[in-house]
Amino acid sequence: MGNWSERQDERKERREKDRSRREKLAGYFFDMSKLIFAALVLGGLTPLFSDSGAHVSWITMLSGLLATYFFAYFANRILK
Repeated sequence: MGNWSERQDERKERREKDRSRREKLAGYFFDMSKLIFAALVLGGLTPLFSDSGAHVSWITMLSGLLATYFFAYFANRILK
């Protein structure tokens, strides 16, 4: 009976490791989402107030919003 309980303990440890691994990976993607939003979207707002390169700034902001969404969505899928 000791062998069965050892296997149950190993399974429980493996599940806990997998859970913490998923949480850390999801946290990583959430952090990437926040960094991309800050760098590309918020950083892309400043050139809009000047007249130079407004077209490039809109493309950068749009790609930043899309990347932010996809990273956050992927992190949410990992947690489910």
